[in-house]
Amino acid sequence: MLKHRRQIAVNIAAEFLSRSFASGETIAILLRRESPAATVQRIVTLECALQPRYLGWLAKENAAGTNVYVVANPLVSGSRKRTKEAIGEVRHLYLDLDTDADSKLAALRSFNRVPIPTAIVSTSAGKYQVLWHVEGFTFEQQERVLKLLAITFGGDPACTDCNRVLRLPGFLNQKYDPAHPVSVEYLTDSASNPTDFRLDIRDPEEPLLASRIRPRKGSGKRTNSERDWAWVVHELAHGKDAGKLTHALAERRLDKPNPLYYAQRTVDVASARLWLIEGVPMADIVTMLQVRRRFEIPNALCSARAQEIALTAQRMIVRKKIA
Repeated sequence: MLKHRRQIAVNIAAEFLSRSFASGETIAILLRRESPAATVQRIVTLECALQPRYLGWLAKENAAGTNVYVVANPLVSGSRKRTKEAIGEVRHLYLDLDTDADSKLAALRSFNRVPIPTAIVSTSAGKYQVLWHVEGFTFEQQERVLKLLAITFGGDPACTDCNRVLRLPGFLNQKYDPAHPVSVEYLTDSASNPTDFRLDIRDPEEPLLASRIRPRKGSGKRTNSERDWAWVVHELAHGKDAGKLTHALAERRLDKPNPLYYAQRTVDVASARLWLIEGVPMADIVTMLQVRRRFEIPNALCSARAQEIALTAQRMIVRKKIA
């Protein structure tokens, strides 16, 4: 335990908390032990969490094998639980990079459609949590952009909860033996807003939704996305070249925040769906999607993107059968 205490740096934890939250704000600290499984949560003010005695207690628990986490967003003052309803405002966007993470991180750093991350937390060897300090986000905007970030950079699209917790830098990740010090690199002090994320801020499964939604009886009207989907499916089924179709769709949807992204995704989801219906194996579909976009999308992202699109197409088919 003494060796572990020497590896713990409560000053790093204190700096991270001070950068992430404002004076007087309420935060949640989570302590989770792997074996035997046990979880303890504390709802405290920032000032309380920064007290030397409190940080010392966290260090003692961490050295004994407990992992230490902090909520990503501040809570409403007076909260007693870390529920979604208790979150006061959106403070951070976050992205977990677990597989091929160094390559994905390099691609993210060079990607000019998202702002520079505020911080990069190294949670273990070759695994990172990328954080953006943000302002002006609604909870709905946060969830959509988190999905798009995960899809674009190969993260987990399911990790979009506003009450999510993050590993607290300065402590040890006790999931491994030996334990891994959780470190942080700060890249900027600036806060980002929704317009800084130049991804398509509409639903990332919009083609999927468009294929399921039917016009109301008697209205005879389709949304633009429904018309796009029907047109793309028809063109692909009749042998239209996917590259030419992508550029044609991007040209006709210049109203989109990112027309090319929208077109690439619509065409690729439609292609994957058609291939699945034809009985093409999933592994082959992933390969074909990768090859198709290999000159358009960074290598580090192409594989994760292809797998996500193939799974999205698979869900479309399953949902249609259930319906």
